[in-house]
Amino acid sequence: MTIFLAVILGIFFGFALQRVGATNPANIINMLRLTDLHLMKAIFFAIGLSSTLLFVLMNIGIIDPGHLSVKSSYSGVIIGGAIMGVGFAVAGYCPGTGLTAIADGRKDALFFLVGGLLGALIYTLVYGSIQNTWLFNKIAGGKVMLATGSDTFQALLPAIPGTLLATGIGIAFMVIAWILPKEV
Repeated sequence: MTIFLAVILGIFFGFALQRVGATNPANIINMLRLTDLHLMKAIFFAIGLSSTLLFVLMNIGIIDPGHLSVKSSYSGVIIGGAIMGVGFAVAGYCPGTGLTAIADGRKDALFFLVGGLLGALIYTLVYGSIQNTWLFNKIAGGKVMLATGSDTFQALLPAIPGTLLATGIGIAFMVIAWILPKEV
């Protein structure tokens, strides 16, 4: 059932990416150039709505916080994120939009997929030689969240209730999406 649910959610996510134009790298590049913000509006709204719903549903007991999986933060994540960001800006794809673009019939996305798989292979091959370096020093103790709805994870702002903070940030993201112009 878990795999079935993942496939169904993946189909809906891919459909949403295709409908907002995220499978077209020109739309992503124009968003990053700040010349066409319709995609940014969709992203901000989706992040705001989903984070608000997640924390509210955890607070009322519909979602078990034990199902959350917070990955440890390492110094190397910042470097990997920068590499990913450069690739995102150059190619106009991230992993989700790249795979959706392949399903949408875009042949240029195949090059993105091959590049991503090649990068993953290189990382796998060098992992043994870098696993004990500073790249894997934990940031802020490792598994930390800005806000948390669970006692399992440490919050960076423990004095503020997690649901209140997450809902506030989620609403702020949705307001930003609402006030952003579509074009600059």
